[in-house]
Amino acid sequence: MTKTKITTISELAELAGVSASTVSRALAGSTLINSKTRDRIVNIANQYDFKPNELARNLRLKRTLSIGVVLPLGHEIGQNFSDPFFIIMLGHLADGLTARGYDLMLSRVIPTDTGWLDRIVSAGRIDGIIIIGQSNQSDVIERVGKNYAPLVVWGADIPGKSYCSVGSDNRKGGELAAKHLIAQGRKKLMFLGNIHAPEFAERQQGLSNACAEAGVDHAKVLDVHLTPEAAYAALVDYFSKGDLPDGIVAASDIIAMSAIRALTEHRLKVPEDVSVIGYDDIPLAQHTTPPLTTIRQDLTKGAALLIELLFRRLSGEETHSVVIEPELIERGSA
Repeated sequence: MTKTKITTISELAELAGVSASTVSRALAGSTLINSKTRDRIVNIANQYDFKPNELARNLRLKRTLSIGVVLPLGHEIGQNFSDPFFIIMLGHLADGLTARGYDLMLSRVIPTDTGWLDRIVSAGRIDGIIIIGQSNQSDVIERVGKNYAPLVVWGADIPGKSYCSVGSDNRKGGELAAKHLIAQGRKKLMFLGNIHAPEFAERQQGLSNACAEAGVDHAKVLDVHLTPEAAYAALVDYFSKGDLPDGIVAASDIIAMSAIRALTEHRLKVPEDVSVIGYDDIPLAQHTTPPLTTIRQDLTKGAALLIELLFRRLSGEETHSVVIEPELIERGSA
């Protein structure tokens, strides 16, 4: 019976009358093999329906075809991948990586020591890593990033850092929000968010800069969690004490939505009594009551840049951080 299918490189090499290494190079398109021999080997492979073992080939090339996407939660352990911001970012990353023939390996990390990132990198399961947010783990990321080139971070552009990052100009975003509120005559502003996260700290600093420039009293900072119920509970408690702002800049749209809910339950009108501005411009922002004024981060562009820079670094290229311009999206809440 005539054989119609072969399954190993050795069988293909025997049929072609060449070595197994020549077959491997020919199927990989290597220019070390002359075109006539390469075409002959490929034709024999097609004739006998030969499919190379991609797993074995990747192991030889020390390649996994997987990219790690990591969410470190050093400051906000209650946050989940179900957060709308992460759902959007992960969707864009998954689409972009799939288009390049790569899988996405997802990790949600609550750091208990400084070796968590070393363990991910040294496990050998990924070719590179995208970290979503520095949390309070900037020092860990800095240390690992100095020796591990295929690493890119979505987050704040921290002065003096050596790793490559992509993110919006958070300080300018905070300034845009504050200037908008001040132009409306708001003079008692408040920032809602955990400023231990570098991105949020930059947004709060932008708010403070705008207040100083306008001669408005320094804005109060209220440390609230990113999860909706925790943020809502903290705001209900704070508002019940009567020290109410007339303008709020929230570190995220989720916190801003929680603020609107808490203010409404205190029979305060948004924006008549208190104006509220969020950050991110997630799809839900335009469906709140009233629709949420927010600072837009271009997450589609951000995800594309993260992938592009990571693959450039995988090819040995040195890349620089990219800062994306934020945009004020004016709706009904401010």
